[in-house]
Amino acid sequence: MNDRIGKCVHAPKAISPLASAVKAALAAALLVTSSVAMAQDSSTSGSGEQATTLDTVSVLGSRTKPRTVSSSAVPIDIISGEEFRNQGATDALDQLKVLVPSFNVSTIPIDDAASLIRPANLRGLPPDNTLLLVNGKRFHRAAVITFLGHGLSDGAQGPDLSVFPSLALEQVDVLRDGAAAQYGSDAIAGVINFGLKKLREGGTAEVFAGQYYKGDGLTTQYSAQIGLPLTERGFATLTAEWRKADDTSRSVQRDDAAAAIAAGYPGVGDPAQVWGSPKVDDDLKLVANLGLTTDAVDFYLFGNYAKRDVDGGFYFRDPTARSGVYSNDGGETLLVGNLTGVGACPTIALRDGAGNLLPYSGVGAAVAALPANCYTFLSSLPGGFTPRFGGKLEDSSIFAGAKGNLGEWYWDVSGSWGRNDIEFIIYNTVNASLGPDQPDGLYFRPGGNTQTEKSFNVDVTRDIAASFTAQPLRLAAGAEWREESFKISPGDGPSTAIGPLTEQGFALGSNGFNGFSARTAGTFDRRNWAAYADLEAQVTERLLLAGAVRFEDYDSFGSTTNGKVTARFDFNEHFALRGAYNTGFRAPTPGQANISQISTVFGGTALEDIATLPPTNPIAQLKGAKPLTPEESKNLSLGAVWTEGDWLLTLDGYQIKVEDRIALSTSFAVTPEERAALVAGGNPEAASISQVTYFGNAFDTTTTGVDLVTSFKSDHFGGTTTYSLAANWNKTEVDRFNPDFIDEARVYKLEKSLPKTKGYFSVHHQRQIFNANLRFNYYSSWYEDHLDSGVISAADGGLPIYGGSALIVDAEVGWKFDSGLYFSLGAQNLFDRTPAKNPWSGVAGAEYPVHSPYGFNGGFYYARVGWKF
Repeated sequence: MNDRIGKCVHAPKAISPLASAVKAALAAALLVTSSVAMAQDSSTSGSGEQATTLDTVSVLGSRTKPRTVSSSAVPIDIISGEEFRNQGATDALDQLKVLVPSFNVSTIPIDDAASLIRPANLRGLPPDNTLLLVNGKRFHRAAVITFLGHGLSDGAQGPDLSVFPSLALEQVDVLRDGAAAQYGSDAIAGVINFGLKKLREGGTAEVFAGQYYKGDGLTTQYSAQIGLPLTERGFATLTAEWRKADDTSRSVQRDDAAAAIAAGYPGVGDPAQVWGSPKVDDDLKLVANLGLTTDAVDFYLFGNYAKRDVDGGFYFRDPTARSGVYSNDGGETLLVGNLTGVGACPTIALRDGAGNLLPYSGVGAAVAALPANCYTFLSSLPGGFTPRFGGKLEDSSIFAGAKGNLGEWYWDVSGSWGRNDIEFIIYNTVNASLGPDQPDGLYFRPGGNTQTEKSFNVDVTRDIAASFTAQPLRLAAGAEWREESFKISPGDGPSTAIGPLTEQGFALGSNGFNGFSARTAGTFDRRNWAAYADLEAQVTERLLLAGAVRFEDYDSFGSTTNGKVTARFDFNEHFALRGAYNTGFRAPTPGQANISQISTVFGGTALEDIATLPPTNPIAQLKGAKPLTPEESKNLSLGAVWTEGDWLLTLDGYQIKVEDRIALSTSFAVTPEERAALVAGGNPEAASISQVTYFGNAFDTTTTGVDLVTSFKSDHFGGTTTYSLAANWNKTEVDRFNPDFIDEARVYKLEKSLPKTKGYFSVHHQRQIFNANLRFNYYSSWYEDHLDSGVISAADGGLPIYGGSALIVDAEVGWKFDSGLYFSLGAQNLFDRTPAKNPWSGVAGAEYPVHSPYGFNGGFYYARVGWKF
C-alpha cells in the first residue's frame, strides 16, 4: 500500500425522495399527537402485548425468589418483548444498544471474524465478560474469537445474541452487577436473560421492511409465531423468523487506487474498497418453547436453531505495492517469480527515482515481454484485487428439564447441549505462492471453528423458618457439570498450500485469511464442575441481606471460589438503599488457549500478515508467551431506589476491578533469522509471517460507572403517556500493564474508545388504537485508532480520530385494530446523523470513522405490518 497522497473531495450526501417523505410523515404524525415513543415500563405498541410494569418480575439477581425492578437488591433492567422489538433495528445487538445505556456495539465492516459476530460491551468490559441465559439457563458462547477488537474486545470469545428472533421473547432481563458467584464464569460485567414466550393458543404473523436513507441496506424480515396446547396442561410455542439484509457502502476512493488509475492501471475499482455493513442472507431463526404440567412434576423443553450467510468487504490489494503478491521492496520493483527455477527473470521497475508511479503502458509492456518461466500477478490481475470475506454460521441448542416439589424442597434438574459453528469463506483473492495455479473463481474455504457445550444442573430451594427474621430464610443450592470443546476444522488445499513460489517471497495461504492448517486443526476440550449456595434473609421488614458462594473446579487450571453479599434497606415504602460486593472470575476458553490463525491487517503504512498463535506455540513462546490463567474480579455497587405511584427512579454506582485480563498481545516482529529457524524447526507456515501475536494475562483495569434509570406514567395528551430516562457514565482505567505485551496505544484505546456517557430519553403514548414513540439517544465523545495503526499521535504516523458527541432521534407511529391487525411506520436516526468525515479517508477509503458508537450508515426508515390472532 502506498503512503497517503491526499484527501478526497466528497459530494453532498443524497437522500432518496422516499426517505424524505417518510421523515415528513413521521414529523407530521408526531406534531399532531404532541407526544410519543418507546420506554421502559411502557404501555404496549404494535401487537398489543402487556408491557413491562413496576411489578414485572425477573429471575436474575437472586436464585431464591424472583424480584421486581423496584424491590431488587441489585440493579436490573426488565424490557418487555414488545419494547425490545418495536424499533427499526432487527438484530438483538442493535436492539439492546438503544435500550440499555451501558451496552455498546458498533458496526464492524472489515475485522475478520468480528464482522460475522459483532463484539458487544456491557459496562465497558469485553463481550466474554457478560453471561447470556435463556429461560434462566446458561447459553453457549460463539465459535468466533475476535482477533481484531480495537483494543477493548481483542481476543474475546463471547456469545452470539443475534440468534434469537425478538418475536420469541416475553421479556429481556439485564442484571447490571457481577454474578459469577451465582452463575459461574463470564458474569463479571453482568447477565442478560432472554425469557421466552409461553403461549397455548393464538399467534402472530408479521412482515418488516426498511432501508437506509441513502437507498442501500434494504432489509426484509418475515416473522411468525403460534401457540398450541400440549395436552390440557401444557403449551408449545413455536417461533420462526427469516431475514435478509443487503450490504451498504460508505466509501470513497483510496489514494493509492486513484494513483494507480492515474498511471493507467486497468481494472482498478472505484471505489476499490468497500466500507459498510456486510450482506446478510438466508438469516433463519427458529425457537421452540414447550412445557407440560402434571400432578407431581413439571417438564420443560426449549431450544433454537439459527443459520445465516454473511458476506463482507476486505482490504484492497494495491497492484503497485502489496507485499507478498506484487512487490516486496515497498513498490519500487515488481515481484516476479521463476516458475521453473531455470534462468533469471528480469527486474521491472514500478516507480521512478523520485518515487512516482511509472505509466502502466511501459510496465505492462515489460510484463508482456517476460519469458514463459517468469510470472507476476500483474499479468492476471493488473488492477489489484479486493477479497470478499464471510462465512456460513449455524447455531443450535436444546434444554430439557423437570421441576417439582419434594416435601418442603423445590427442585429443578436440567441438561443442555449447545453448538455454534462457522465455516469461513474468502474469494476474489489468491494464494500467491501458487503462482498462476489458482482455484476456480479465486474461491477458498479456509476452514472453520465449532464451539460445543454440554451441561447438567441440579438446583434446590426451600424456605427455612427462623425466629430472628421477619420472614423465613430462603435457601438455594445446586451443582453443575459442564463440558465445552473448541474445534478447528482445516481449510481446503489452496487456502493452506505452501506453494512453489514461497521461497521467492510470495505469500502463502489464501491472502487475507489463511486456511487453518492440518497441523493446527483439532478439537480441544475442557470440563468443570461447580457447587453453589445462596441464602437470603429478610432480617426485618426493612432490611434484606443475602449471600452467595460458589466453588468451581476446572481440569485445565484448577479451582476457584467466589462469593457475593448484597443488602437492601427500605427506609419507607418509597425509598431504599441497596448495595453489593462480589468476587468473580472468567476462565480462559479452550479456543483462546488453542486458536491459531494468520490474518492480514493494516500495519500503519501497509498490509501485513500477522499470526495469532496459542501460548503453547513455539513461535509465541519465543516472544514470551505463558499458559493462560483466569481473570479475577472484585465488583462493588451502591444504589438508591425511589418509587412514588407511577414514578420510579434508580441510581446505582459501581466499581469493577479486573486483574490478569486475557487479551491479544501487541504484535511482535519476526526477524528473517527467526523465521528461517522456525521453518527449519518444522513450522513451515512461518515462511510468510512478519508479525505474531498471542493470548496472555497482562494487565489490570478498574471500571467505574453510574447508572440512572427513571420513568413516569401519566394520562397526558388524552391517553397513557410514559416518560423514561436512562443514562450511564462509565470510565475504564488501566492500573497495570506489561509493556512487553501491550503498548501505550493499546492502553489508550482501552480507556478512550467508548463514549463515557450514553443514555436516552423516550416518550411512549398510547391512545385507543393509536400509539407513538419518540426516543432521543445521546452519545458523548469517543476515540478511534483508525485502522488500528497502533500509534496515538498523527505526527508519529498514527491515524487518531476524536469523535464528537451526538444526539440521535428515533420515532415510530402505529395503529392496532380490534381485528388483530397492526401497522407501524418509523425511522431510526430520523435526522440522518453521521459522524464527522474521516480525516484519513484516503488511506483505506472509509468515508466515516468505522467504529462510531452510533454507526455510520445514517438514517433508516421502515414499516411493519402484522396480524395477531
